[in-house]
Amino acid sequence: MTPHKAEAKARIAQLHAEINRHNYRYYSLDDPLISDAEYDQLMRELQQLEQRFPELITPDSPTQRVGAEPLDRFGEVHHRLPMLSLENAFSDTELKEFDRRVRARLKTDEELIYAAEPKLDGLAISLRYEDGVLVQAATRGDGNRGEDVTLNVRTIPSVPLALLGSGWPAILEVRGEVYMPKSGFLALNERVCQMGQKPFANPRNAAAGSLRQLDPRITATRPLAIYCYGFGEIEGGPLAPTHSKSIARIAAWGLRVSPELQTVKGVGGCAVYYRQIAQRRDAFDYDIDGVVFKVDRYDLQARLGFVARAPRWAIAQKFPAEEAITRIKAVEFQVGRTGAITPVARLEPVFVGGATVSNATLHNMDEVVRKDVRAGDTVCVRRAGDVIPEVVRVILEKRPKGAERILLPTRCPVCGSEVIKPEGEAVARCSGGLCCAAQRRESIKHFAARRMMDIEGLGDKLVDQLVESGLVHDLADLYQLKREQIAGMERMGEKSADNLLQALEKSKQTTLARFLFALGIREVGEATAAALASHFKTLDALKQARLSDFIIEKGVKGVGEVTAKAICDYLQSHPNLVVHGDFACWLASLKIRGLTLEVAKRLVEQFGSLDQLSAATVDQLRYQRCSLVDGVGPVTAEHVVAFFHQPHNLEVIDRLIDAGIHWDEGEAEPSDQQPLSGLTFVLTGSLSRPRGEIKDQLQSLGARVAGSVSKKTHYLVAGDAAGSKLEKAQQLGVQVLDEAGLEALLQERQAN
Repeated sequence: MTPHKAEAKARIAQLHAEINRHNYRYYSLDDPLISDAEYDQLMRELQQLEQRFPELITPDSPTQRVGAEPLDRFGEVHHRLPMLSLENAFSDTELKEFDRRVRARLKTDEELIYAAEPKLDGLAISLRYEDGVLVQAATRGDGNRGEDVTLNVRTIPSVPLALLGSGWPAILEVRGEVYMPKSGFLALNERVCQMGQKPFANPRNAAAGSLRQLDPRITATRPLAIYCYGFGEIEGGPLAPTHSKSIARIAAWGLRVSPELQTVKGVGGCAVYYRQIAQRRDAFDYDIDGVVFKVDRYDLQARLGFVARAPRWAIAQKFPAEEAITRIKAVEFQVGRTGAITPVARLEPVFVGGATVSNATLHNMDEVVRKDVRAGDTVCVRRAGDVIPEVVRVILEKRPKGAERILLPTRCPVCGSEVIKPEGEAVARCSGGLCCAAQRRESIKHFAARRMMDIEGLGDKLVDQLVESGLVHDLADLYQLKREQIAGMERMGEKSADNLLQALEKSKQTTLARFLFALGIREVGEATAAALASHFKTLDALKQARLSDFIIEKGVKGVGEVTAKAICDYLQSHPNLVVHGDFACWLASLKIRGLTLEVAKRLVEQFGSLDQLSAATVDQLRYQRCSLVDGVGPVTAEHVVAFFHQPHNLEVIDRLIDAGIHWDEGEAEPSDQQPLSGLTFVLTGSLSRPRGEIKDQLQSLGARVAGSVSKKTHYLVAGDAAGSKLEKAQQLGVQVLDEAGLEALLQERQAN
């Protein structure tokens, strides 16, 4: 054996062990140690060595199988046709080489037609239908043997238990990807954290863990979905001459397929499709890590055949890695507009998600403690599109000795004021308010933004200069600026100064809703500001509001749904009860679930006698805090009341009004007389106009524009790539409009 071959054999053995270990951590434990990009690099190195020394390929090589061994918790399924993986391309050059190889094998110079669709990052699944009825669902496993997860898959709403229509073959095996929508993943993790459990690392792990639950009732509570993309065994052969037409047939039978599936011509069409999907990637409500291209014609696929673990007629062109491994050099603390103290990790620069990243958010100290992040740690960093990079997890195996825990500073790193962490809140805050330069800067930038006061020309760098020079201490100082003061700033001249002064003057004419939004009150976004303006009508009314003007309390504090039902059930099933001694103590002695002495005292105070208490309904007993202002809950109401009861804030507002900021109060058409009054809209997908513009139009006609679909939604306006909101609207029976439909509705309403 030559030295080179001996070295290759040793390295191949090393790679076998390392890849198998990572397969186990990823697929079996759902606790990966490395990023997908690093795993792909290991696999590619092994493939290259085996290509150079094919005699060293062994049956147990990771290149000769597709995935991990199936878990022994489920029954085993033998796939009649193997569930293979795909070769990967990581550049346009590699995609062109794939196309060249395909055409060379087919001995043609003509451009081929490819079926193209996004590559979901989920769990591969096989659905077997016999006589149109779902009889089995199995995971891919090692490609030949998978896990029987039929009972769990039956709980997924998007998997039909029986095919629609007619004409399907007696045996139809469909392959697809089970995944968890991003919106569902966020809601699931929030629920998991509330229960004090460890949240899932990403939607892919969440989907895999959900599908592997032994109790299908648990799987049924998880927001899983499926897209079907391929086929296994089909009695009678292919459904159509091409892959794309076969997919169209199963879609007609009720199987869910990707709306992004297209046919493209040649490698040039593939490249255009790849770029389009990459640009829209963040708009999808599911994670994708690339695009799959398949030769569309089945007769050509048959001629091309397979290699050991993948078809020769398909390839996955991967996106740049969205996760990468790097090291934390230090952790610093930033101060935001509301005083929030945010820990930020300073990283050794790493290329991830198409950009070089050197900073990553740690969100808050609760997250730092939960993830146990320390300076010097090796961490996995994630970046999706333009989202701020975040630390996903710590690689504990690489932690340096003596790494110290990160502690929350007791003083603001900008102004030195005390840092306060209110009980029950995850975020710590600087107590300095607008005397803190960091908060001052951010509040001014927020105030000047387009959807607030829209002060054109007041950019971030100019705001920094105005604050650092001492010319602007609060929002009202903006309207006291002089031409000569501005013109003397860096990169500012007399013309720029004049333009800014004109923009400041123009911003004085606004609306109450915009003004409230611009003030930067905690928890008050654009929709909440509009709701406050609509409800209170004037700024003076809002200034004088108390918490009771926002929230009313019903029922008895401390009595939840379960306790209320328990009290009603007990008193109704014991009609001849007689009070002995103190009424409250007697009630507490009944040992009704949740009925403590304190709660009993409140019940006595509110109802007075046993007869009145026995006549009470569950709704009369159950404690509720009801909002009087649409969309404004108790927490937001407390922030609004606190803001307008701080003397400094009132002083700044008065100075802004004195400077000339104004709006028309009481002249607007009453909301109940406007064309869209009482209607709630939700916008989703890619629309021809900016969403903000459509939102303004709807709100100006009296509509409420919400961020999520619910039973109270009247219309969903859906553009391209509508995603999960469209699915939910269809499930709830909400009327869906395209842009033409919206325009027709507006014309009809305004005409009436």
